[in-house]
Amino acid sequence: MSKTFIGPKLRQLRISQDLTQADVADRLGVSAAYVNLLENNQRSLSVKMLLAISETFDVDVKELTQDDGAHVLADLRNAFSDTTLEGDPPDVQELRSAIERAPTFVDHFLKLHRAHRAALRVIMRGGADGHDEKVLHASPETAIHDFFRKNSNYFAVLEVAAENARQAIPVAPESLFVDLRAGLREIHGVSVEVRPIEELGDSLRIYDEDSRTLLLSQALNSENRAFQMAHILAFLTEGRMISRMARNAQADPERVQPRLEVELGNYFAAAFLMPYEDFLATAESTGYDIDRIALAFGVTFEQVCHRLTTMQRDKAHGIPFFLLRLDRAGNVTKRFNASSFDLAEYGGACPVWNVHAAFSVPGVIFPQFVEMPDGQRFFSISRTVHRPVFSADTQDRRLTLTLGCEARHAHRIRYAASFKIDDHTLYQPIGINCQLCPRQACSQRAHQPLFINLPINANRRGSTRYES
Repeated sequence: MSKTFIGPKLRQLRISQDLTQADVADRLGVSAAYVNLLENNQRSLSVKMLLAISETFDVDVKELTQDDGAHVLADLRNAFSDTTLEGDPPDVQELRSAIERAPTFVDHFLKLHRAHRAALRVIMRGGADGHDEKVLHASPETAIHDFFRKNSNYFAVLEVAAENARQAIPVAPESLFVDLRAGLREIHGVSVEVRPIEELGDSLRIYDEDSRTLLLSQALNSENRAFQMAHILAFLTEGRMISRMARNAQADPERVQPRLEVELGNYFAAAFLMPYEDFLATAESTGYDIDRIALAFGVTFEQVCHRLTTMQRDKAHGIPFFLLRLDRAGNVTKRFNASSFDLAEYGGACPVWNVHAAFSVPGVIFPQFVEMPDGQRFFSISRTVHRPVFSADTQDRRLTLTLGCEARHAHRIRYAASFKIDDHTLYQPIGINCQLCPRQACSQRAHQPLFINLPINANRRGSTRYES
């Protein structure tokens, strides 16, 4: 059993209640010296002591023991790679020490850096028409991304709920729609009807609570119909829990909370259609072959990619992936992250990254090894996916989906098998976007960096007009 340390959290709880170490020692029935050792992570916690602290400070055990260190470390490394900071960044040991000994300082530093990035976006757009303060606040997309990432893209309670629901409604990959429709009718009294596109218009799914009728558009294929049914099942069985989880996230009740409930419902649906243990075993045995996994569970390519980012169960980890979905204009329409990759929020992803090239050959998987300006290396695959639309005006509304991980995991992935992973020349240098990228002599540069002066010489023309 791994040792449990909660020193910084214990110190924060004590200070927030204006208590001395002696006060805490008295409440816990231990010595002040022992409390001091706990706060400095020089003693691990027994289960009995953990429960005593939980009761004393009225805080959930999970909140006490949740370890965000890996994600916070990745965020700090990304923050210190910002081009506005000069000199050598702190090494990993310094960053870990800061996370362990000064968590409040680190939290405020990261919030300040996010505000700094938000201010840069205002500058890039040429101002915000008098609404700068609103723009500086986190967008609903950012708030949802951060909430999922804080939880490592994994929610144990939803996994258990989905497993219970699947036991109540047994389904087979080859008959998901039929099995789910029968289960919804027999157990929950919900009838499912597929209606013509003309009847539902722009709606793909409409659920009428009064008549307990679920209408699905013919624009949805069989896999997406099953997913929409599983999404409704989430709220039929776990609606209160999902609402409570969204409220506990302390998100904006108008702009973020409703969207967060939808995403949590989607999480349940994916967990129902792709049960954790079977899904992870299939992923590992196939070398993370997405098409084969999709066939095994009767789901889509995109649904598999999204589910792969959630394989973060303790002692049953999959590869920590990030997921990015972009449209032709470069707008990010979906992003989830269980890795240390710094995902772009508002598009502008590096044009050297082949996420854009995938549009040129629809349906073909593009593998690529890339290196960020701070030296971190990743492996990614990109492929177009279709949206559930059916209209003469929207025949080619494809999106590109990119799934990636740290390069050290690439040997476990079938799509990387033909590459010499240790070959340093294999890695393509990329950045987050041009305004923040410090790379010089990049032929794809579209903007002058905001905080770097590139060399300009009237006697020499470089690969772009931004430097000589």
